[in-house]
Amino acid sequence: VLSLCCEACKKVIFHVPSELEADTLVGRVDLNECLQSAEFISSSDGNFKVLEDGSVYTTSALSLSAEKKTFTILLKDIQEQVQKKIHVSLVEEAKKTPKTRHARDTVLKRTKRRWGPIPSVMIENSLGPFPLQIQQVQSDTAQNYTIYYSASGPGIDQDPKGLFYIERETGNIFATRAVDREQYPSFQIICFATTPDGYSPEVPLVHTIRIEDDNDNAPYFTQDLFEFCVPENSRPGVVVGKVIAEDRDEPYTLHTTLKYRIVSQTPPITPAFSLHGDTGVISVLLPQLDRELVPSYTLLVEVRDMAGQPFGLCTTGTVVIKIEDTNDNAPSFKQLQYETRVEENRVSVEILRVSVVDLDEPGSPGSGAVYEIIRGNDDQAFEITTDKNTNEGILCVVKGLDYETAKQRILVIGVNNEAPYVLAPHSQQLSQSTCSVTVHVLDVDEGPVFKPCLLRLDVKECEDIGTAIGRFVAEDPETGNSEGIRYRIPPGQCNWINIDDKSGEVRTVRVLDRDIGEMRRGQCNVTVLAIDRNGKTGTGTIQVCIVPGNKNFPRIMQTDYIMCRDRKPICLTAEDSDEAPYSAPFVYRITDRRLASMWKLTPHDDNSWYLSPKSDIPYGIYEIPVTVTDNGGKIGENTIRVNLCDCLTPTECDGRSRQLSGGNVTLGLWAILAMILGSLLLLLILITICGCCGAGVMHRQVTDDCANHNLIISNTEAPGEEVMDHNIIPLQNTCDQGGYGVKTGEQQTFEMVKGRGHTLESVKGGGHQTLGSVKEGGGQTMMDTCRYSYSEWHNFTHPRLGEKVHLCRQDEEQKHSEDYLLSYNYEGKGSLAGSVGCCSDQHEEEALDFLDQLEPKFRTLAETCIKR
Repeated sequence: VLSLCCEACKKVIFHVPSELEADTLVGRVDLNECLQSAEFISSSDGNFKVLEDGSVYTTSALSLSAEKKTFTILLKDIQEQVQKKIHVSLVEEAKKTPKTRHARDTVLKRTKRRWGPIPSVMIENSLGPFPLQIQQVQSDTAQNYTIYYSASGPGIDQDPKGLFYIERETGNIFATRAVDREQYPSFQIICFATTPDGYSPEVPLVHTIRIEDDNDNAPYFTQDLFEFCVPENSRPGVVVGKVIAEDRDEPYTLHTTLKYRIVSQTPPITPAFSLHGDTGVISVLLPQLDRELVPSYTLLVEVRDMAGQPFGLCTTGTVVIKIEDTNDNAPSFKQLQYETRVEENRVSVEILRVSVVDLDEPGSPGSGAVYEIIRGNDDQAFEITTDKNTNEGILCVVKGLDYETAKQRILVIGVNNEAPYVLAPHSQQLSQSTCSVTVHVLDVDEGPVFKPCLLRLDVKECEDIGTAIGRFVAEDPETGNSEGIRYRIPPGQCNWINIDDKSGEVRTVRVLDRDIGEMRRGQCNVTVLAIDRNGKTGTGTIQVCIVPGNKNFPRIMQTDYIMCRDRKPICLTAEDSDEAPYSAPFVYRITDRRLASMWKLTPHDDNSWYLSPKSDIPYGIYEIPVTVTDNGGKIGENTIRVNLCDCLTPTECDGRSRQLSGGNVTLGLWAILAMILGSLLLLLILITICGCCGAGVMHRQVTDDCANHNLIISNTEAPGEEVMDHNIIPLQNTCDQGGYGVKTGEQQTFEMVKGRGHTLESVKGGGHQTLGSVKEGGGQTMMDTCRYSYSEWHNFTHPRLGEKVHLCRQDEEQKHSEDYLLSYNYEGKGSLAGSVGCCSDQHEEEALDFLDQLEPKFRTLAETCIKR
């Protein structure tokens, strides 16, 4: 392949075969001659790619269809905003000797061996002479053509630049100076083989130059000073710590194979530790490490490479091993006997300090003393603590001593350490160190003493003022009696009790009630002072507790009852505000002998009893005196008023008059108003009756037209016609029977016709409506002169029914009417129940015998409205 040189940045010509495979090197262009700082390199033809070193490769298989093929390489410097072009032309090479050239090409493809030599090796820190040849690369195509060799990469045109170079004609690689392996362990350079015209018959060769290590670095410790701790009396073989060293030479070689050893030990006594040569682990060697003898050791250690051989490089380091204290020395008292004095009744006072000797490290748990009183402190009057600064034991009195009880106290004190005792090797167990302390109690003049100092007194509530509830006396410790002692209660306390100043007797000054103010707690503590002849005082406390008493009477909650003809027993229930045991169970009793013969009481539960008549006694109102006795014997008197009434339900007797005992009765506002309205209503009824009797009786048969306006026929359950009158309730029922009505003046009446069912007629006029009984006989109707007024009922219902009808008329779909307008279907004839029509004019006889079986209240109504 021939390369024609041309002016840079103008045109480059490559002679190539007519057929090119993918990724085939076409040639190399010197980009630096055109633009040294090219940041962007591209090809105008996608079939070719350009690398940073100027190598041009095909991206796919290519066949030169024409004799020449041209494309452009574009170079750009973005920062300098410079752009240059290189025109590349591919010319098909001429084949002068095709057979021989083909044979040679075949041989070259099979014998490419010298273009890939093994990696080169260069000794680190080589002494030369330089330039020093380290390798040669050759291409087999050099046998037939002129080949020029070149290289690029680290050590050549990259840092460190100029370390290697390659001869252009021979391919020999030379080093120009020594290399440090720790800085540059290897180099990878790219070698090129090209013909004078720029064609590369060989693929660029990546060649490795490895720097062989030289033992030029001594090992070193990772720390300037190693510090370890080990407990004293540790057994041999216990690991103390590990020293670590490193070597910058090539790993896994003799240059980095290290050995450790101990050079010296301070203090220079029997060796106490051993050092593992390969791992650097330090272990205990001496069986007895005593901190009290040697608190620390200093070791000088050495590390050497080349597996510890004498010609290896070495370094030394320092190791400090501190011996940790263990509690192998028990504390002991400096003195075995102590004496001290204290006044009686003195509290929280220091009376003595004791000290110990401990050989363990001061301030450590092994030397910290813990004192305890072993004997002589059964009443817990003494206490001993440790002064952390001096390690002394402080003996104090925490309860007052009594000279009259004991003039002298002997204590035995023991001492231990905070840490548990550790038995040293080859030593015997030691017993606890103890000392005795004799405490002399000094006599002093004391004040009176209450025995007991706290007295609890229980007082029943509601006890009378001045009730004696107990005595609280004090004694003089010197004499043992209460003579000459006076008592008083200091002010500012609850004023429930007082105490006699001479005898100490305690009495109440108030009625104690748990339901009043400060007494709700039910307890109060009162401090009492006792003063002797010398003015010495003593204090005691009285705890007054209010015990629930029987202060409330039981009473029956409900006293008025109505008993009907079934004579069902009445349940009487009582309540008592007292607490147990002064409340339930209750006992009921009738105190009146005459009523007790007529009525009886039977228990139901703890709170309730049943009251019932013993026999068939007359109807009437009975006032029965009943006493209720609670569990504490307190009796409450009650009067039970029972209305024995001829009724079925108690509501029937609510309106009847009752027998009342003498006394003044006051009417309320509503009662007076009711009486006035009743009088007006009675006057209105009398006027109506007089008007009816004076006008005479006039009767006529009601025509159908009249019935259509006033009578709603409902005994036939078939749909009726729609009622359009606003004042009439629109009922959708028809009637197949006739009826009779009577009209007198401006009044309209309701008539009941025997044998023709019952008719109801509602007509406006005069504001009165009457109920009468009419017997059928030749068209003659007899009317009762007594009529009952329904004016109030009419005035109440008329506006509300009108509002209902108004709502029904406004709803076109008649949704509102569904609530009260119901359609009925014809159900046939012959019903056993008879007709339910209100305006029947059918001429079939229908008896009214059912009126004779009405209940008493309906019978009374019939007697009022029907003329017999």
